Amino acid sequence: MAQYFDQINKIEYEGADSTNPLAFKHYNANEKILGKTMAEHLRMAACYWHNFCWNGQDVFGQGTFGRPWLEAGDAMAQAKAKADVAFEFFSKLSIPYYCFHDIDVAPEGNSIKEYINNFAAMVDVLEQKQAETGVKLLWGTANLFSNPRYAAGAATNPNPEIFSYGATQVFHAMNATQRLGGENYVLWGGREGYETLLNTDLRQEREQLGRFMQMVVEHKHKIGFKGTLLIEPKPQEPTKHQYDYDSATVYGFLKQFGLEKEFAMNIEANHATLAGHSFHHEVATAISLGIFGSIDANRGDAQNGWDTDQFPNSVEELSLVMYEILKAGGFTTGGFNFDAKLRRQSMDRADMFHGHIGGMDHLAMALKRAAALIEKDFLGKAVAERYAGWSGSLGKAIQSSEHSLQSLAAMVEREQLSPKAVSGRQELLENQVNLVLFR
Repeated sequence: MAQYFDQINKIEYEGADSTNPLAFKHYNANEKILGKTMAEHLRMAACYWHNFCWNGQDVFGQGTFGRPWLEAGDAMAQAKAKADVAFEFFSKLSIPYYCFHDIDVAPEGNSIKEYINNFAAMVDVLEQKQAETGVKLLWGTANLFSNPRYAAGAATNPNPEIFSYGATQVFHAMNATQRLGGENYVLWGGREGYETLLNTDLRQEREQLGRFMQMVVEHKHKIGFKGTLLIEPKPQEPTKHQYDYDSATVYGFLKQFGLEKEFAMNIEANHATLAGHSFHHEVATAISLGIFGSIDANRGDAQNGWDTDQFPNSVEELSLVMYEILKAGGFTTGGFNFDAKLRRQSMDRADMFHGHIGGMDHLAMALKRAAALIEKDFLGKAVAERYAGWSGSLGKAIQSSEHSLQSLAAMVEREQLSPKAVSGRQELLENQVNLVLFR
């Protein structure tokens, strides 16, 4: 295995008093919280794309990272070198999972035949790397947004031949994910939206997208894939509007096409805020709808109106998200994937470790705070008390359809009801939460 990070040792837990920047201060994989280890709770993954496919280039400047495996050369040889470096990084970081797009790991080539052959060869390589290192695949996916053919989308493209090409990529990516033991398969509609309504048939595109998703489900059952199918919502960027705007919008789409029991959500923090929601809201919404699946852990910048994909560092925000996840029973097949990238000025080889160490430590801190909120249970008690009336005779009768508008009106008039508003005690609860978060 190539030693690109030869100056960096395996990252170990050294405790909160450690001054070693290349050590975990809070993430202790084997520490038990609420009966499970941190590793079991968090199920963390590092992504292939930001870490090993991006050279630091942006629309205003050239690449800054100098990654040798991204330089000109034999495409397959460079892909294998990239895999060496990726699994060296995963192993030294002590992270249990990784995630990839098909063309992250294999050269796309100049024809569908080259794509299939290159991808198949690299799946062999990934399978060997997983066996050597013990690193597992949290999820795989297909990139249906980078190639110019997908400028107008893949599943929603006005050209059925492009729809078919995208379906071919998903066919091979799903098969690869199953072979590699992937626990989920993700679909992100990066360009499944529109730039202008002047040339868009909304009904046509939604029906195309619905049929595409139905085909994915059909193939899942045909090959016997036992993992979870995940949809990753995002409101806009790169398109003006995307059909998978947020968790609630996706749920409505799934209901329309009879797919609500086949998919769960892969929620990205930065996508939630771009939709005008908090990360906390999106997670709680998905849980309430029964479609929570996995997390892309990152953050945005409040002063920038685009997807900056920075490493998560708000323990306060993460604690409330973790509280919702723990309260709902925790992850099943999902986990926390760091869909996060370095800043262009972070050019040292160690910077990739610093970003992930921080993210892993912050999630560990959040897990501890969320566990404390669960154990103290004052939020649960406050919610139960607030809605207690719905457990009484009147509430149960309304919910079980024993009442109509007429019967309720008659009952209110007969009993001369005059209910009064009750305090939600928001400020008290915020104070109590902060006493746990910042103890």
